[in-house]
Amino acid sequence: MAASRKPRRNSSGEPRVSPSGARVLQAAAAFLGGAKLRGKRLAAGLSGGIDSVVLLHVLKRLEPRYGYRLAAIHVNHGLSPNAGQWARFCFSFCKSLRVPLRTIGVKVERSGKGLEAAARDARRAALAKVACDAIALAHQRDDQAETVLFNLLRGAGIAGARGMSARGTLGKRPVLRPLLDVSRAEIATYARAHRLPWIEDESNLDESLTRNWLRRRIGPQLAKKFPRWRESLARAARHFAARELDAQQLLRAWLKRKGLRAPSDSKLAEMLRQLGAATAAIRHDGAVLRRYRGRITADRKAENRDRPRFPVFRPVRWNGESRLRLDALGGELRFRRSRGQGIDRALLEEGAFEVRLRSGGERLQPDPKRPRRTLKNLFQEAGVPPWRRERLPMLFRGSDLVWVPGLGVDARFRADARGAGLLPEWRPK
Repeated sequence: MAASRKPRRNSSGEPRVSPSGARVLQAAAAFLGGAKLRGKRLAAGLSGGIDSVVLLHVLKRLEPRYGYRLAAIHVNHGLSPNAGQWARFCFSFCKSLRVPLRTIGVKVERSGKGLEAAARDARRAALAKVACDAIALAHQRDDQAETVLFNLLRGAGIAGARGMSARGTLGKRPVLRPLLDVSRAEIATYARAHRLPWIEDESNLDESLTRNWLRRRIGPQLAKKFPRWRESLARAARHFAARELDAQQLLRAWLKRKGLRAPSDSKLAEMLRQLGAATAAIRHDGAVLRRYRGRITADRKAENRDRPRFPVFRPVRWNGESRLRLDALGGELRFRRSRGQGIDRALLEEGAFEVRLRSGGERLQPDPKRPRRTLKNLFQEAGVPPWRRERLPMLFRGSDLVWVPGLGVDARFRADARGAGLLPEWRPK
């Protein structure tokens, strides 16, 4: 939390705001105290709205205490007919505070995205190019609660449930949100107490934008039953953020045990997000990381094997040799003589076997007491990860599937209790 004290509450459950909005300054000061900004260049995003105006005013007041060099950045998206007026307002406001201002014009490219997401991407790209040591943004607690609600409705995982980070990164620069634990009501009180001007973005009334709809329609309904829903969701976001931090630390330690370099915190967070998908394949430090059934694997061989594409594998005849090299699959089949188990050796006299890959629809009966089942079901039961199934060498006799690595020999081709058999073994390099 940015502040060490919780605000008093009124009968509706909302924070009791002091007439001067003093907690805004206190919360920002507590946050900046641990930011180590002395002697550094701090760029604050300034849209002209009330949140960013209050943030810049607070940062200017605290500049002597923490020793940073403050500047403001205004990103002009060019989406509103009032964009020029907003830029002029920001210039005038910064002049009154004696804060240097840089205005950056951007072109918003939707490219299949919604307007909100496209504008956010354009803004982030512009801020990432600013010459500074850290960036301060004016997101506050109500923004955080709405973000968490929006992400949960989209089915986001832990990364979405944690909302925005109080301390994040943009490119290689730290991103700071000193007001993330301050409510919208407290910010408004601060602005009025200090007679600060601000502008209203007319797009905030557009309920076709999901966030505006949540804020204007859903928020008031939630407040009737859960007056403190914003604070509750913001608190939940902090809990999820702490859980993700623990997960990052575990992933960092696991990578170290595997002999892999640990990436930056932002890369670790992105790796965790991607590993949430069962089909994820993350290339890192010469290995490919994947997740299956809650376990993460690191395959160094796959990094080379997967690029640029798998070698073509053509069927290979097996005439009873004890070893069969399969270079295209990166390994070797070995056959060990046995008694009462494995493939019935007598079947070799009736015709050669063939090594092929899975083509789809194959079935196997490794247990004579159970019916023949699809390979997909058998693989799932045996815990064979999906990415390993398509490149496993399988023995066929004509159109019949005889043996599959990790699953065993089909009951129809198994040696009887005293019969001579051959036990296949797949040894990848």
